[in-house]
Amino acid sequence: MGELTGKRIAVLVEDGFEDLELWYPVLRLREAGAKVDIIGTGSADEYKGKYGLSCPAEKNIGEVTADDYQGLIVPGGWAPDKLRRYQKILDLVRDIFMANKPVGAICHAPWVLISARVLTGKTITSTVAVKDDVENAGATWVDQSAVVDGNLISSRRPADLPDFCRAFIAAFEGQE
Repeated sequence: MGELTGKRIAVLVEDGFEDLELWYPVLRLREAGAKVDIIGTGSADEYKGKYGLSCPAEKNIGEVTADDYQGLIVPGGWAPDKLRRYQKILDLVRDIFMANKPVGAICHAPWVLISARVLTGKTITSTVAVKDDVENAGATWVDQSAVVDGNLISSRRPADLPDFCRAFIAAFEGQE
């Protein structure tokens, strides 16, 4: 049995996702025993990544609630700019975050957290391109491969994914 057996984790998807930032955590979490659902906005049945990989949505945002999951990941790429336009996405992110469940954000994903209004007082990393947005939302930005601040786990880019996945999985230690 893996260290995440029995855990359900949501991973959000929309067109323009960063291919590695979606697929690497999905596969790593499944390898660790988690049940991972890829949740789309409902704008399509299948979404295209920045580099051409496609990703079918296993569920749409209208079919899930925070109670269904023990954690959530928002991959980067250009998808976060689209994801943050859906109130149900923001509600899911906020509800999971406020329930103190692990929330992962990679690269441009803090855009979704900013729109969900959960970054005030947090320390986070991201791609440097959204540093000003993060700071303007009331968070402290740092340049590290993975940052853990309470239930918020963040990383900058695909090269950081091993550190990010280790930190995200470790966030479940001691949870029922």
